[in-house]
Amino acid sequence: MDMLEDLETLWFKCGIQEEDHSWLYLLGRSRGLMIKACAHATFFCKLLRNLRESLQEQQTSRCSMPGMLEDTPDDEELKVGIVGGGHLGKQLAHTLLRLVPIPPECLRISTRRPEALDEFKKLGIQCFYCNSSLVQWAHVVFLCCLPSQLPNICSEIQASLGKACIVYSFVAAIPIPRLKLLLNHTSILRPQYQCVEDLDRIWGANKEITAALQDPVILQATCPYSPAGGVILNLKWLEGVFYAAINTCTAKDMPHSQVLQLLNELFLSVHFKAYGKDGASCQKFQAQDFVSKAYIKNLFQKRPFPWFDLTAVQLKETPFSKYLSNSTTFQDHLTHLYCDSFGISLTREEQSEVSTGSPSQ
Repeated sequence: MDMLEDLETLWFKCGIQEEDHSWLYLLGRSRGLMIKACAHATFFCKLLRNLRESLQEQQTSRCSMPGMLEDTPDDEELKVGIVGGGHLGKQLAHTLLRLVPIPPECLRISTRRPEALDEFKKLGIQCFYCNSSLVQWAHVVFLCCLPSQLPNICSEIQASLGKACIVYSFVAAIPIPRLKLLLNHTSILRPQYQCVEDLDRIWGANKEITAALQDPVILQATCPYSPAGGVILNLKWLEGVFYAAINTCTAKDMPHSQVLQLLNELFLSVHFKAYGKDGASCQKFQAQDFVSKAYIKNLFQKRPFPWFDLTAVQLKETPFSKYLSNSTTFQDHLTHLYCDSFGISLTREEQSEVSTGSPSQ
């Protein structure tokens, strides 16, 4: 695209009839959706990878204590699979490789045309056509296929999905209840985006997505609480991210008190350090932020959290819904963590600007 920068007669819009120019804004909207989708998937994978590393460190520490039986720690890195090798699948793969970063040996792509993915094969990424094999191997599976292809894909992978495998769907035309039925699976994440009429021209049409996400203006527009850019994220996705993190800990049979401590370290510690705050004096996550008060009465200290249905989390109100919506302090924490995970630090003024607005609930 950069090769055409000074050749206006070859630009895409020059081939459009003047009466159709009013539809060109859809190009910006499509690019904004693509950038946000890749950014949020990257953020999720970063969090999940960091969580798994923390769990492994704790497991290794317990095994090294005197008197403890030696156990085999789970030293596997986060494994990510992508179903679909089209435009979205390729862009997502590039972004995860460079910005998480996911090692090539921990990323696999299943597509009907693996021969068209030579650029990824040269990087050491396995590209093949066997969806069931992919989901058996992966911890997270991204669905980047067409809506018409999804029923067949779901029937192929349904029996191979493990309980803890997270299916992350980009197929906007298929709602969560239908996807749950097709997969017979509850560990599903599906971000939902709302486009507004006033579309800001900030998405960097001539930049690769990985480069665009290093631009502070573009990155801030992708923040979960930001309404900038004309594309708004439904915060139910963010609830799903937190409950997915809790499920990851529950799969390791971790007591809920330790889970809360781990979540506080992962989500809040970066912000405390950046602003010189005393973490002990700041509000932290409590059990009642995630489960009902009635359930807490029977939740003893060493007992794990229950296994959460991520589809229900994204469709219904949860104890965490109110926390996400009303805690401006947490919104600041999350905004700082989000930008920091991409290597960009915000000033207090910038952070305030990012959180301005009313994102979709």
